[in-house]
Amino acid sequence: MPINENLVQEIVQEVMAKMQIADAPSGKHGIFKEMNDAVAAAKKAQVEVRNMTMDQREKIITCLRGKIRENAEVLARMGVDETGMGNVGDKILKHQLVADKTPGTEDITTTAWSGDRGLTLIEMGPFGVIGAITPCTNPSETVLCNTIGMLAAGNTVVFNPHPAAIKTTIYAINMVNEASIEAGGPDNIACTVEEPTMETSAIMMKHKDIPLIVATGGPGVVTAVLSSGKRGIGAGAGNPPALVDETADIEKAARDIINGCTFDNNLPCIAEKEVVAVSSVVDELMHYFINDNDCYLASEEEQKKLVDVVLKGGRLNRKCVGRDAPTLLSMIGVKVPQNIRCIVFEGPKEHPLISEELMMPILGVVRAKDFDDALEQAVWLEHGNRHSAHIHSKNVDRITRYAKAIDTAILVKNGPSYAALGFGGEGYPTFTIASRTGEGLTAAHTFTKSRRCVMSDALCIR
Repeated sequence: MPINENLVQEIVQEVMAKMQIADAPSGKHGIFKEMNDAVAAAKKAQVEVRNMTMDQREKIITCLRGKIRENAEVLARMGVDETGMGNVGDKILKHQLVADKTPGTEDITTTAWSGDRGLTLIEMGPFGVIGAITPCTNPSETVLCNTIGMLAAGNTVVFNPHPAAIKTTIYAINMVNEASIEAGGPDNIACTVEEPTMETSAIMMKHKDIPLIVATGGPGVVTAVLSSGKRGIGAGAGNPPALVDETADIEKAARDIINGCTFDNNLPCIAEKEVVAVSSVVDELMHYFINDNDCYLASEEEQKKLVDVVLKGGRLNRKCVGRDAPTLLSMIGVKVPQNIRCIVFEGPKEHPLISEELMMPILGVVRAKDFDDALEQAVWLEHGNRHSAHIHSKNVDRITRYAKAIDTAILVKNGPSYAALGFGGEGYPTFTIASRTGEGLTAAHTFTKSRRCVMSDALCIR
């Protein structure tokens, strides 16, 4: 949706004035100058959290959910203004999703065995203080979603956020701690530093009081975490393909693909990044893209210009990430109506705008001879990230073959990508999808360690 930049500036300036975080972020809850101080504060708070009942933790989470709903628009506008990425309307929806559907203490369960030799329980216990690295693409959403799950499990958390989203992150962390205090909990259940850097990240990852590190970001960040010598949960890159075969409802497939691809300007890592379609349906699919879903068909010359701008010097141009289609086209001298949602074109799988994960509404369509060829090309385009993939087909056998071949943490069938996060689909949301380390969609249970408690030859009363 079109953004009133003047209104965004006014709202953000008003929020910043109230918080005074532009000049004195250290005056707010959970914000510290030094990473070591942040860890120490979180460790102290975790002693209290560890001794809380599940009901007490849930009271904090309930209070936080209310604050997220109340501040959804403020956080959305702050995120867009600070990072220049995404759009306000979709970010509001993402914050509402976090508030409404992120699992809390109900996700912490107990397994029991009872028999002649007694009773054995498997319970989920907290790690303690978790260190978390968060991206600028979904800054407050990731912080808030992670905090709910980590707190539900009995942990506290220290964030080292992306510097490009520090103001938005500070606002979210301050809000978390206000919710805790209002609900009778401790301050500093979530902490960060005023100026996050690679150095503060290194201090956090090496700190003796942090046993678990959760990284949401690019492959470099995840690799660093997995090389830390500590338990790591890594949510890395993806390049999700959407496969369309001749049995699909092509009109619906086109609508779902564009809705998913353009959601928050393609920032979600699960969003459709390219399409592989059986040759017999490509023309029909492109027709629906252009005529019914407000897509712009880029010529070969325009594609070359986009490559030069979007992949400047062979590297992803961060100034293009999360921008809308009219803005991207204006960068190559093409003016289009503001209702244009996505830039589409047909090309080979090796095309740089297809093979690279762009995180912007540019959608290349690869033509395949048949389903087998489409499957092979889609698997190649996913690059073994094992993150997300999508398929539009009414053939169950083909869906099954695709699922086994692509082997991703998320597979959406006959729907938009965001159905995987609870929008128009069942299940809970998350903004940390640990495809690389195997946890998949993280939630409270992910941030626990297993504990076995055995009572031998007693407490079996059957």
